[in-house]
Amino acid sequence: MKKQLSMFVSRRLIPPLLATLALSACGGSDDDPVRPPQATVTPVPVTVAPESTRAQDTRTFAAVQTATTFAAMTGAPATDRWSGVLNNASYQVEVPANWNGMLVMYAHGYAGEGANLSVAPPAIRRHLLSQGYAWAASSYSKNYYDVRAGVEDTNALAIEFVNIAQKNGRTLNAPFKTYIMGVSMGGHVSAAAVDEENIATAVNRIRYNGAVPMCGVLGDTELFDYFAAYQTAAQVEAGMPATSWPVANWATVGPQVQAKLFSSFPGGTPNGPAVPTAQGMRLKQIVQNLTGGPRPLFDFAYAGALQNTVWGVFGRDGKVNGILGEDGVSTRDIVFQLDADPALSTEEQAYNASIFRVQGTPEANRLRRDGLRWIPKTNAQIKVPVVTIHTLGDMYVPFKMEQIYKRRADAAGTSGLLVQRAIRGISHCDFTIAEQVAAFEAMVKWEQQGVKPEGDDVLTPAVVADPKYGCKFTNNTASEGDSATLLNTRKSLPQCTGS
Repeated sequence: MKKQLSMFVSRRLIPPLLATLALSACGGSDDDPVRPPQATVTPVPVTVAPESTRAQDTRTFAAVQTATTFAAMTGAPATDRWSGVLNNASYQVEVPANWNGMLVMYAHGYAGEGANLSVAPPAIRRHLLSQGYAWAASSYSKNYYDVRAGVEDTNALAIEFVNIAQKNGRTLNAPFKTYIMGVSMGGHVSAAAVDEENIATAVNRIRYNGAVPMCGVLGDTELFDYFAAYQTAAQVEAGMPATSWPVANWATVGPQVQAKLFSSFPGGTPNGPAVPTAQGMRLKQIVQNLTGGPRPLFDFAYAGALQNTVWGVFGRDGKVNGILGEDGVSTRDIVFQLDADPALSTEEQAYNASIFRVQGTPEANRLRRDGLRWIPKTNAQIKVPVVTIHTLGDMYVPFKMEQIYKRRADAAGTSGLLVQRAIRGISHCDFTIAEQVAAFEAMVKWEQQGVKPEGDDVLTPAVVADPKYGCKFTNNTASEGDSATLLNTRKSLPQCTGS
């Protein structure tokens, strides 16, 4: 062996040190069998600073559903149904007798600030069961706008799916496809769950095969920036501009601002549709631009009851009711426009220069060392098909969220995996079941067969402003389970007829 290596070293002119290492690798020299001792490594203590806390961390919640079964759906295929508690979150799981091997995770919307946690099935439950899908839904282990809990608890339930079935006497293989869908805050959960940052930083990690965020908060924290922008603009238009944040006496100032800008207001005095005063007409134009620009049905939406919900969040700090530890809301990058022309006039430049700017703390929603951000980002860093639907008139989670998400996808180079659909509704998440089914099936066909579905252009102003915009994917056909109120409202709106 030494002779062979000697010849090799000679021919290749390997430096003496490498030759020595080569000999050592073959057992070393017979004359020098002792190897040098290895270096001693002394571990250096690493001090990990504890994570900061917030109000949400001190709150306690109780899972209210612990029964082993829940009601079967009349006329649906035979199923096994299980409910219980996982990691302090209630859950429901339903698996057809003729399960197709695929699982749909459903993420619910904002459930308020109560102590009790509850869970409900998806609106398209009947359709899923008829096609052989299993579905599962978590209450999340916390209420409030806790998207972090929503992602973690939905992921944990998906991971536990087979074990839950086993514990209830049914042996199942792991799903060969797992999809996620949700509404409102659950739309945020759905989009965040397939975003690469959150896949990498979650405690409970799973890769979904596709997602359908519906009426989702796809701009994550930019939703709360919108609320602040609306409030500060309303104060300017009422002649009572903000000078600090949060506005300390909003309980007194708010009604005065509203009275100057509306002659009637949902739930106000007088109670009625939101009708702007002459002084309030410019605010209407500002809010139209803040929510997505000129588009069909905005007039109906601006007059609607959802205005009361939006104004109900005014006057708060930017901690999102204790989800953040510091004020994270900022209007520094908001561009206020007084007309439909995207170019800024001299008047608009002066308006933007003078309006009070909310200055949030950039680190309020930073990356965490213990898991997801407190408000997970929807960066559009996606590797699976995502199909979204959003109503044009939504004032609470405005259509602008879709535009923000599309721009993020364009910047990330992932827009080829995103299809968005506009629906001609005027409230929040007021979809027909047919519209939800169509979006889900479009995503599944795309993911399984590679057939990319049609969608809407959400960014071109002239396209979005067309009176027929949203007609392509609006479906007012009634299905079992549709709300009569929703269907009647749809009938009262301008219809998609003719060419």
